[in-house]
Amino acid sequence: MKNKKNMIITAALIAAIFIIVTILEQVMPVGSMLFVVLKKGAIYALVAVSMNLLNGFTGLFSLGQAGFMLIGAYTYAIFTIPLTERLAVYQYFDGGIIGFTVPVFVALLMAGLAAALFAFLIGLPVLRLKSDYLAIATLGFAEIIRAFFQWDALGPVTNGSNLLKKFPTFDSVLFPFFVAGICIALIMLLIHSSYGRAFKAIRDDEIAAEAMGINLARHKQMSFTISSFFAGVGGALLAMYQTTVQASAFKSAMTYEILLIVVIGGLGSVTGSVLSSFLFIAASEWWLRFLDAETYIGAFKVPLLSSGFRKVVFSVIIMIVVLLYRRGIMGDKELSYTAFGNIRQFFHKRFGKKKEEVVQ
Repeated sequence: MKNKKNMIITAALIAAIFIIVTILEQVMPVGSMLFVVLKKGAIYALVAVSMNLLNGFTGLFSLGQAGFMLIGAYTYAIFTIPLTERLAVYQYFDGGIIGFTVPVFVALLMAGLAAALFAFLIGLPVLRLKSDYLAIATLGFAEIIRAFFQWDALGPVTNGSNLLKKFPTFDSVLFPFFVAGICIALIMLLIHSSYGRAFKAIRDDEIAAEAMGINLARHKQMSFTISSFFAGVGGALLAMYQTTVQASAFKSAMTYEILLIVVIGGLGSVTGSVLSSFLFIAASEWWLRFLDAETYIGAFKVPLLSSGFRKVVFSVIIMIVVLLYRRGIMGDKELSYTAFGNIRQFFHKRFGKKKEEVVQ
């Protein structure tokens, strides 16, 4: 019964979000910062949930997310650049060697599959490692991938260290919401399946999980590959959002941002990752922008307000959030019918008695 109510609430929230976004697109200017936050927030939410599947639900500390996003972004761009534009894009490599294009949704699927293939091959040696050693190994592989894609010998395919551009992008906020929503829904179905329960068992106690008959190597490889698949799709969406792709943009700092979002939202909470993604993007790229502008009151210059001060304030806010919510905003909880019931009980206890007293 509770599961049915949770599904109804989730479906109602998703429908409400799509309706609100559709209305906002009709009544607000296209260049509004709100749409920037919504677009990038949806993309980061998908990548954060994919990372949470690995770090939060399976207990594998990986830092290779930026590398898999890079693979997805390049795969999408390479196979969707129109044939008429290839000579201009691959101007240093005689138009490249790819002589065909594929539809957008096929390219998104190819982006995920390419990232998953790399993850499968990388996972064979590195998933034997644990904890910090696994993090260092995956971070190293991500840096190798970034350098590899900029290698001039691969220029006819990747365009070397030059930009990839002219590929299809999106204008509507609904596109990234739609793609990210479907992917997150698939991840949630996986988490609530028998495979998801096996992932959680591995996270909680590997020895006990193995004693119960769970194949540790196979399930770790599965979690790593699936997480990378959705990171690849997220990378393709990011390429569409940015309208250009260059390997130098996919640095380790991007992985740290995603990891920070996961930690702030709560390890083991899909809802937390989604909420913290939008809050992170809104705070870092919109709400605190005024702190970077020099401000004068008459002839007096307001101290500290200058380029870069926004990042200082943002770092302080993050530290405060981490100190107040040590397990993240949501912990390991999800937004559900039970959560709404707890909120209702909380307000009833706080304000219900006062109401009764007033009546008496």
